[in-house]
Amino acid sequence: MKPTLVIMAAGIGSRYGGLKQVDPVGPSGEIVLDYSVFDAIRAGFGKVVFIIRPEIEEAFKEVVGHKLDGKLDVEYVFQTLEKIPKGFSVPEGRSKPWGTAQAILVARDAVKTPFAVINADDFYGRESFEVIAKQLMATDVNSTDFSMVGFYIKNTLSSYGGVARGYCDVQNGKLVTVTERFNIERQKDGVIRYDGGEMADDDMVSMNTWGFTPKLFDFLDRGFVDFLSLRGTELKSEYLLPELIDGMIQSGEATVEVLPSNEKWMGVTYSEDKPQVMAGIRVLTDAGMYPKNLWA
Repeated sequence: MKPTLVIMAAGIGSRYGGLKQVDPVGPSGEIVLDYSVFDAIRAGFGKVVFIIRPEIEEAFKEVVGHKLDGKLDVEYVFQTLEKIPKGFSVPEGRSKPWGTAQAILVARDAVKTPFAVINADDFYGRESFEVIAKQLMATDVNSTDFSMVGFYIKNTLSSYGGVARGYCDVQNGKLVTVTERFNIERQKDGVIRYDGGEMADDDMVSMNTWGFTPKLFDFLDRGFVDFLSLRGTELKSEYLLPELIDGMIQSGEATVEVLPSNEKWMGVTYSEDKPQVMAGIRVLTDAGMYPKNLWA
């Protein structure tokens, strides 16, 4: 059974100033997302599900979807404010969707196999997809033994400002907890610091590269009701995937195996990051890791 790749592509990068999911970075106009799908196909994924907003559907299909015709099964699902359980309503004045956990929940009907979850605007590298695909192919569809690709913090920094990352406490290969850390940046003295202290180069962080089974959706459903009951009237509250997973780990309802990746993450957190991403992809292309035209 080939795993499914679920890609969160509904967000707008406020710091970047637009839909960074559709900004070309490759030698033939490829976007970051193209490389993720390309790596997923050669790692053995059989389907991709894009989570998008209805208003970008036409443009997104034009830039991304059509080039994948015939290469793997493709499905689109929509994250909207109104997709909430019965008995709840959207508070007046709220404009943003409900967060990453709600995003995954809207993909429920499109996912029938073990699946990976990634961000649309992050470059994860070939090894990351290989390790998660191998894990998912060996995972029972009804299991709550989940997985996560872990990245070394030294490989996930921006040269143009601080970043937020989920710091992972890992024991015996299992995720114990994820703690969000903010404004992580390598300082002039070479030390990586964040708002609460220092980090070591090999500290492991989550880049939202998860491996799940369809059993997750039952927990997402239940958790969304709990979240809306507590915080549904807030205008900017977010139902977040890492927080749900952390709760499942603490309650013993799930385990998460951490799969280390040595890949260097690349992404456009700031507009100044784009040339660096383009240069990094050019190096990989020149080394033969990717063809000059992914979909030729």
